[in-house]
Amino acid sequence: MFSSLRVRNYRLFFVGQVVSNIGTWMQRIAQDWLVLSLTGSATAVGVTTALQFLPMLLFGLYGGVLVDRLPKRRALLFTQSAMGATGVALAALTLTGHVQVWHVYLAAVVVGLATVVDNPARQSFVSEMVGPDQLQNAVSLNSANFQSARLVGPAVAGVMITGVGTGWAFLANGLSFVAPLIGLMMMRARELYVVERAPRAKGQLREGLRYVAGRPELIWTIVLAGFVSTFGFNFPVFLSAFADDVFHAGAGSYSLFNTLMAVGSLAGALLAARRGTARMRVLLAGAVAFGTLEIVAAIAPSLWLFALLMVPIGMFGMTVNVTANSSIQMSTDPAMRGRVMALYMMVFMGGAPVGAPIAGWVTDAYGVRAGLASGGAIAAAAAVTIGLVLARVGNLRLSVGWNRGHPHVRFVPREAQEQLAAAA
Repeated sequence: MFSSLRVRNYRLFFVGQVVSNIGTWMQRIAQDWLVLSLTGSATAVGVTTALQFLPMLLFGLYGGVLVDRLPKRRALLFTQSAMGATGVALAALTLTGHVQVWHVYLAAVVVGLATVVDNPARQSFVSEMVGPDQLQNAVSLNSANFQSARLVGPAVAGVMITGVGTGWAFLANGLSFVAPLIGLMMMRARELYVVERAPRAKGQLREGLRYVAGRPELIWTIVLAGFVSTFGFNFPVFLSAFADDVFHAGAGSYSLFNTLMAVGSLAGALLAARRGTARMRVLLAGAVAFGTLEIVAAIAPSLWLFALLMVPIGMFGMTVNVTANSSIQMSTDPAMRGRVMALYMMVFMGGAPVGAPIAGWVTDAYGVRAGLASGGAIAAAAAVTIGLVLARVGNLRLSVGWNRGHPHVRFVPREAQEQLAAAA
């Protein structure tokens, strides 16, 4: 489960990211709560989320082109420094009492612009640290890393917000970027796997799009991830509104929801690391379960039942995330990985500028229960539809039967189905 941590460079990267990710989650909680406190509007929280992910939607593909051209370690040194400086600036404004909503909006845009390069660079840099044999394990551990920090970050943020204010959470995030910067500088360049960088040339963006267009396994994975992230992953909007409007609780409950979801997400990431392979059927089943559980959570009558449902929602959401990410990386040529991962991250993260304002509007107009239920329904419907499309393209049929006294449902080739029918 932890085999890729034997690689020194990846171990340095992993430890640095643990510290930075804790700070990132602290800032996410503090940012959402600050905006809600300043405006009292779920729509404003959605706008903040949208602004943070809008640059990825607009410029994500160009970021992938840059990542395929640039040394990834140097690119990460720049982007991590920029995000750390943004956290410190937002802390200064908040602690001095001068912060306004537009300051938070601006900080979200700056972080989003850095993410345009940072995300595909981090994703594709993993293969340079561990090589192809450990790639699946390292991708899964990256997600486990992020979710482990999610266990700590929201809890610490809740304590800091209620105890000393949001400004200190922003400052902690800014300073947390020192850890990954030190880790990147301590890496041994000679131990990195050499990946030929793409030379500067015209048409590289179109080349990346043509590459993906010719690979159905990439297209449908990216499409499904887009639907799930756009309509199902708007938790900054939903969870803050459930804590404040439905259950009339404070920042502590909001942090609790995020922490319990992180428990499930961590379990999902570790199961993916143990599984070792990324299969389309796991991706589709995870998306259906994720959407269905969101619908169930939307009608939960009590705070504690809603909170407990965050665990399986986090687990299946992370199953979708890790399975899609690792399957795309393992199916992509190294020279194209930056552009393909940028397209994936653009769709996965760039869906927020579309989904978050819609989720905020539905929440304000019809209630947060309707917003969460509709997002889950769309995610589940997309998974079922894509599964049927793939079955038709692959000339498959649904086979339902019994295996050792248990129901057995799977897709089989049409010829096999016809043979089974003839034998019956």
